[in-house]
Amino acid sequence: MPEPLDAALTEVRALLLDPALTRAVAAGRRRGRRPTVVRAELRPVTLKAGPRLQITTSDGARPYTRNVAPGPETAAAVDELLAEPFGNWHLETADATLQLRVTKSGEAQVHRAATARPAATPGGNDRAKEYLLDPGDEIFTEIGGSAAKRRQVDAFLRALAATLPDELTGPLRVVDLGCGNAYLTFAAYRYLSGRGLDVELIGVDVREDQRRRNTELAQRLGWADRVTFVAGTIADAVVDPAPDLVLALHACDTATDEALARAVRWEARWVLAAPCCHHDLAKQLRAHPAPAPYELLTRQGILRERFADVLTDALRAGLLRVHGYRAEVVEFVDSQHTPRNLLIRARRTGAGATDPQRAEYRELVDQWRVTPRLQTLLAADEPPSA
Repeated sequence: MPEPLDAALTEVRALLLDPALTRAVAAGRRRGRRPTVVRAELRPVTLKAGPRLQITTSDGARPYTRNVAPGPETAAAVDELLAEPFGNWHLETADATLQLRVTKSGEAQVHRAATARPAATPGGNDRAKEYLLDPGDEIFTEIGGSAAKRRQVDAFLRALAATLPDELTGPLRVVDLGCGNAYLTFAAYRYLSGRGLDVELIGVDVREDQRRRNTELAQRLGWADRVTFVAGTIADAVVDPAPDLVLALHACDTATDEALARAVRWEARWVLAAPCCHHDLAKQLRAHPAPAPYELLTRQGILRERFADVLTDALRAGLLRVHGYRAEVVEFVDSQHTPRNLLIRARRTGAGATDPQRAEYRELVDQWRVTPRLQTLLAADEPPSA
């Protein structure tokens, strides 16, 4: 529920001056107001001169760092930052995490949680198990999800964290294609807004009942003005303006291709897609003999299916490269949590493909006599020029 902003900022001030502070980030802006800096990060450091509070601010072009002494100097610096009209604060101490967002009406939406504790490993040794989003976070009380699903989501967020630049500031528009129950949608918003980013997130799912359910959840969480949902197919749902970041977690078979195709058409800056099922190319491989000397790769049904998985994602990455993306295929979660544990992670560079890269892609599809769905969706018999 919304809280008075002054009271919430008083609590933020107390945590910023708490010796147990480990990190704090302020970013975003309030409605109709703009801070003099786009982002501020605070963390305790120990220098030769003793403990200091390190404050790094950015004007959007370059960072500026200063180290302030405990006592009046730190208090003055903290008060100066609290006077800025930041829209979001994220604070972590040894014992607690606090996230504050200023609503359009000028009230405070505050989330408080205990800091995750180290988890014991089998055999009795303690090892810190860090989560980007604690599986015990209270949002999971609202959105549900099994323990395995929560681990998948956290692993996906880790891949996202590794993709976005640390210095990222300013508004970030995100779309989650094929969002389903929106586990990833809500978790991504929690994580990204916790980084101090001004996030607007849209979830797309074909089912109208899912749209209504997820919208109600967003309202209960107090995020309805930042997290919205659209009913429609991945290929055709209305999303305007175009997003900066496209997510797709386990969109089945060619739905992943539809997600990648839309990302390319939008010229999204970043794309993260975890494929699920690869029936399309597997069917094409069954339709004719494998080229020599690769018959052994497809003679056995199970090997043919697994090879189709590899070939599909290799061609997807190749097509993304042709269309101006640097793409990689990585394992984002242990296979014990889901057998569909590969992630296509891409960043738009805008660089045109080289002739050898185009030839490499064309030779592979010609040799195996396949037509990837992504190629068809991008309306190209030959990979188009950048």
